[in-house]
Amino acid sequence: MPDISSICHVFSLLPLDCLKLGFMQQALMAVLLLMPMTAALGVEVISFRMAFFSDAIGHSAFAGVALGLLLSVNPHWSMPAFGVLVGLAVMAVRRGSALSSDTVIGIVFSAVVAFGLAVVSRQPGMARTMQQFLYGDVLTVSQGEILCLAILFIALLVFQIIGYNRLLYIALNPVMARVHGINVCLWQYAFSGLLALVVMFCVWTVGVLLVTAMLIVPAAAGRNFARTAGGMFWWAQVVAITSGIAGLLLSAQEWLSTASGATMILVACVWFALSSIWARLRRPHRLS
Repeated sequence: MPDISSICHVFSLLPLDCLKLGFMQQALMAVLLLMPMTAALGVEVISFRMAFFSDAIGHSAFAGVALGLLLSVNPHWSMPAFGVLVGLAVMAVRRGSALSSDTVIGIVFSAVVAFGLAVVSRQPGMARTMQQFLYGDVLTVSQGEILCLAILFIALLVFQIIGYNRLLYIALNPVMARVHGINVCLWQYAFSGLLALVVMFCVWTVGVLLVTAMLIVPAAAGRNFARTAGGMFWWAQVVAITSGIAGLLLSAQEWLSTASGATMILVACVWFALSSIWARLRRPHRLS
């Protein structure tokens, strides 16, 4: 496995005492890789109205971890694999059923959570292991996980370069997109698989409870700031990256000492509050 400690060590040149620590350097590297991905996918999650989908994938982490522990498989492998399977299954049922998307996602959501809890209830010793995935901790990210993040970052970058406009077209009108030669099925499945992988990494960093916020809040703030779809994408990037960096560094200060993931989300929520004020001020006043 390549040694990335020398790359992470560059962060120690910054005038911050907390970045002299190796685990903080690795955490910052993970944030710089993960937050742009959550911002990009968050914009598309909002466009596709799939916020509940990401929440269901996040909660499938319980079942993935439980399966891994039950089958003596490393949970860091079983969790993303199970998450991708759930994501593809939701998309398959959604495409082949007359039920609404929320109904399909709700059924799958209930099934995976119930399955995870059932497995854990049979093995009481698992409950303690499950807590780390409930709350997450970016400070425990390993070099191997950072390498996986880097590979996923490159894959998602290629995917966005090729498919961003196609996905936007599908979100606006899937029927017209199909008429114009876009393989709607292929792009929807690819999007679901990549989204599931990114959500699983979010679970490692901020936990199951906050995974949806990591996707939705920066994108929502970007929509308030921007006037175009492209502007929304870039504003979401600014909000996500600055929230990740600021939240990580603030949480490491002795006067605060809060959970890193929760602090990142709180900073993003401050961004959203500011964006809401900006959107309200920019909106033309209605004549009374």
